[in-house]
Amino acid sequence: MAGEKREYTDTLDDDFMPVFLINGFLEAGKTQFLQFTMQQDYFQTDGKTLLIVCEDGDTEYDTELLKRTKTAGIFIENMAELTPERLLELELLYNPERVLIEWNGMWNQDELQLPDDWRVYQQITIIDMSTFDLYVANMKPLLYAMIKNSELVICNRCDGIEDLSGYRRTLKSMCQRGEIVFEDSEGEINEIADEDLPYDLGADVIEISSEAYGIWYIDCMDRRDRYDGKIVEFTAMVLKSPEFPKNYFVPGRMAMTCCEADMTFLGFVTKAREAKDLQTKQWVKVRAKIAYEFWKDYEGEGPVLYAETVQPAEPIREVVQF
Repeated sequence: MAGEKREYTDTLDDDFMPVFLINGFLEAGKTQFLQFTMQQDYFQTDGKTLLIVCEDGDTEYDTELLKRTKTAGIFIENMAELTPERLLELELLYNPERVLIEWNGMWNQDELQLPDDWRVYQQITIIDMSTFDLYVANMKPLLYAMIKNSELVICNRCDGIEDLSGYRRTLKSMCQRGEIVFEDSEGEINEIADEDLPYDLGADVIEISSEAYGIWYIDCMDRRDRYDGKIVEFTAMVLKSPEFPKNYFVPGRMAMTCCEADMTFLGFVTKAREAKDLQTKQWVKVRAKIAYEFWKDYEGEGPVLYAETVQPAEPIREVVQF
């Protein structure tokens, strides 16, 4: 979809119907984004496209554009209609090479069911930042369901917003693997002012307090330039698995990314000579040097800690929040 992220000419599995899922709340700019993308060279294809629109917004699709791109537009008014059986009927009727879905932000995306041979190839979330706080306060579970598996999150209408760094951290807590892009009326915002971090990056040992753990975790994932080679100290709970290599464990904290039903364990792979003596759910204080290396669970490079010391510590009762 987005050319800088993944071109449609990438190899697709012929056994599956590729689905491009564009989501976001009403008037976030989904239709404009799809119409722009459909006109780009990298998204052209010889076959037909099925466009499933699940929300009736103010912007209508250009009929000439649909005709030129061999796109059949179908409106689904109720989520009850969006069944695997109905989707297979549409596939037989239109024989598309790919499917675009403009999702209704008021439908819980976790309830989406696709036919067995359909696969979400790329998912992009569009966010109107002028209303972001309102949706976070009142509809966070729906927002989280849309964002959590997105490859790209485009945050538009950022004019006049100063704390983009804080918003980036909030979004990264929901979508750790996705790219977050901010745009204003001039286009993409490449320079985002750094916020004041609640710890000293210049210290010989960066002490991460209980309250700062979430900020550090997201920032460390996102900003290799700040942390590569640095030594940190923090308190966390032990996670071990038989699948881990010898002398490895994960110290981490439980975090609330959405609500109490969506708790997740946030921690980094750590190598320590003490690992063999540790037990899962034991609390420890870790002092470690940060490196960035390939690790399969990261699906690429990410923080890997090399412990200097691992000592018993008192439990922290509070969960991490963002």
